[in-house]
Amino acid sequence: MSSVGAMAEAVDQAKRMEGASSRPGCLVTALTPGLVPSWNLYVGSHPEATFFHTIAWRDAVADVFGHEPVYLVAFRERRVTGILPMFVVASRLAGRMAVSVPYGVGGGIIADGEAAVTALFRTARRVTKARGCPIIDLRSEIAWVPDVPVVDRYAAFRRELPASSRQVLDWLPRKARAAARNARNKHKLSVSFGDEHLHEVWRLYSISMRRLGSLNYPVRFFEKLIELTPGRHWVSVVRHRRRTVAGLVTFLFKDSVMPYFVGMTDDAKRYSVANYVYLTVMERGVDFGYRIFDFGRTRRDNSGSYDFKRFQGFDPQPLEYQCYVRRGHKPPNLTPDNPRFRIARKVWSRLPLRITQAVGARLARHIPG
Repeated sequence: MSSVGAMAEAVDQAKRMEGASSRPGCLVTALTPGLVPSWNLYVGSHPEATFFHTIAWRDAVADVFGHEPVYLVAFRERRVTGILPMFVVASRLAGRMAVSVPYGVGGGIIADGEAAVTALFRTARRVTKARGCPIIDLRSEIAWVPDVPVVDRYAAFRRELPASSRQVLDWLPRKARAAARNARNKHKLSVSFGDEHLHEVWRLYSISMRRLGSLNYPVRFFEKLIELTPGRHWVSVVRHRRRTVAGLVTFLFKDSVMPYFVGMTDDAKRYSVANYVYLTVMERGVDFGYRIFDFGRTRRDNSGSYDFKRFQGFDPQPLEYQCYVRRGHKPPNLTPDNPRFRIARKVWSRLPLRITQAVGARLARHIPG
């Protein structure tokens, strides 16, 4: 079906939705296969779109975790004016909720104006209510929806890269620069890039998550994301004397380099491995023409990660996540700082790796990141 035909069909579908024909302005419809090209074009052009708005993220989450995608498209005069990606998550720990989007640091509504925001959120409330979801978790960088509380828990860290990879070391603050230089020159760390390292990275990531008392995602999630993002990711490992001490999966979106899944051995700190693994991706990013290094999000109360990113020269930028809660319900707290998880996290960090890898992969379905 042509894009014109797909949009005409979308108009008809939207008008058939309850009440849509009687309301002026934007129409909203569910994303159909015929509208995927229009979705992709919108994500590619909107300045606030993230990697987590892409169809690749949708397909990986749906395939691996089995959550139901509910993707909404707003349009006016057959032109897309906004989108909202969501998943219905049936969590044994928090009940049913709609999350935009699970396991990602971005998501939520992106739109061209208030009319599209209003139409998308109105439809989101209706379709999630029909699916038994009293919660809508919007992981938008900017709080688009009026009168929905902002969850002031996370900060993002981004910085423009220098013009030359030879300038990256000097671009880092003095202490971070010294640590990265020692890793390269004193400890003789080396880096290797290639998808063949993916399982090594997942193993190290699982070790790090166990050490933190957190759940690891299934290896199949890593595999699916790599499969769905050809040319838009890097997989790298760092070695010390032929021993792998760190691994990293980095995603490439528009002009940004975004390191996302990282893992390190228990003794990595003594070799300044963290400084080095990110340095190598920064340098490679510059060489490949990327402008922005996106360090992702960190909880404000996670002092270790929060301070590490600040000490790399990155200033925290508030993330205006929003959480809509229907009357009579309470917002869930699935973060690691929840007192309910304190004992479990201590026990988790002492369990054998093979157990945490297997059990974590299953439990991750119920804690959508």
